[in-house]
Amino acid sequence: MKKLINEPADVVDEMLEGMVAAYPDRVRRLDGIEILVRDDAPVDGKVGIVSGGGSGHEPTHAGYLGEGMLDGAAAGEVFTSPTADQLQEMIEACDGGAGVLCVVKNYEGDVMNFDTAAELAAMEGVDVEQVVVNDDVAVEDSLYTSGRRGVCGTILVHKVAGAKAHQGGDLQEVKVVAEKVIDNVGTMGMALTSCVTPEKGEPTFDLGDEEIELGIGIHGEPGTERTDMMSADEITEHLTENVLADLDLDEGQEVVTIVNGMGGTPLSELFIVNRKLQEIVDDHGLETWDAWVGDYMTSLDMMGCSVTVCAVDDELKELLAHPCDTPALTVRD
Repeated sequence: MKKLINEPADVVDEMLEGMVAAYPDRVRRLDGIEILVRDDAPVDGKVGIVSGGGSGHEPTHAGYLGEGMLDGAAAGEVFTSPTADQLQEMIEACDGGAGVLCVVKNYEGDVMNFDTAAELAAMEGVDVEQVVVNDDVAVEDSLYTSGRRGVCGTILVHKVAGAKAHQGGDLQEVKVVAEKVIDNVGTMGMALTSCVTPEKGEPTFDLGDEEIELGIGIHGEPGTERTDMMSADEITEHLTENVLADLDLDEGQEVVTIVNGMGGTPLSELFIVNRKLQEIVDDHGLETWDAWVGDYMTSLDMMGCSVTVCAVDDELKELLAHPCDTPALTVRD
């Protein structure tokens, strides 16, 4: 497979160098490790918000570094968790004296290494709390997880927690709003094609020309069903109905929706999905407060998408509308 890379082993290092070169006044790299932080980190007196995981999901995670969102982002090798030592260094680098919240996607390697890092940072005097995002409604106990996977709903957790910290909330207040999102969000994805990792150089799984995979994970983990190709409306209906069934929302509930590309899907197709998604939301008697469409949490070059729905109240709406300034997401006053 053709890729714009040099050596597969250098992909993450060179990607991070390129990000710093693109945003030199906004992010910086910690010496010798695959960690980026806000250029002004640690921010004195503010709760630090950090996240991380395997690379290959860009703009997640470092794309969300900046005022109103993340203070630190750890980049493991492609689809591989960062080490506990790296995560500990990130936590300590983002502690401005008010503690640090770690936003962890529910994958066994991420959870284990963040747990260890939090314990090590606590021994150095850092007040650390964690939340684990598990918004994927498709499967339980998948290839990499115990319980549900953490996927695109994580971005809403970053946004809300980052806003609350920017407003001056303390560590427990920031954790509470992050958990509110986790309790009210669901996601389901699908793949038209496999992704191709730099090291392997070939598809990570076999998918026939006329086949699609429903309920797939962001690392190419198996989904709930492999089926013949369906129309955009049929795919959207399958994903959305499964998410809404899991959330079981009352009529009149306001929601934020996300149509997320997996990295290889044209934006035009994502808007086609959003068209049907909004029809379904309306048919269920729900009110869309905001609709996001784009690449927020990808799977390298996979063609496909995911649908996220999050129920919001006045508090979450205020935090989602709060200004932020990051390479991948900007919200203005």
